[in-house]
Amino acid sequence: MDEFESLSHTKWECKYHVVFIPKCRRRTLYEQLRKHLGEVFRRLALQKESRIEEGHLMPDHVHMMIAIPPKYAVSQVVGYIKGKSAIHLARVYGERKRNFVGQHFWARGYFVSTVGRDEAVIREYIKNQEHEDQRLEQMNLWR
Repeated sequence: MDEFESLSHTKWECKYHVVFIPKCRRRTLYEQLRKHLGEVFRRLALQKESRIEEGHLMPDHVHMMIAIPPKYAVSQVVGYIKGKSAIHLARVYGERKRNFVGQHFWARGYFVSTVGRDEAVIREYIKNQEHEDQRLEQMNLWR
């Protein structure tokens, strides 16, 4: 059993697998953005007393396993991370490219799943996601 986090009257272990995409699945996450977004996501999560346990930035989507205290809704934390990171991207890269429009960088929705006792499996899935996507693309070339 893992160590539990604690609030004043609560012991908790709430981890979620979250996936979200840029608008129109633009493949803009690789180049200069990819290097900085991980740290931006971590700082924003800390502001909501959350912690990104595992994460991987794919060219067209983001995978993360995030621990969120029970006093926050998942939608509140994910919305905060997406909104503030979009504003950060617009400020830092908006002058160079007109496509970065602040609140309109990320698509509206996201995928979320509770981790539970499958933490090791989900960590491995997030780490190997890029290799799996490349393998599937190779298979599609033969069709």
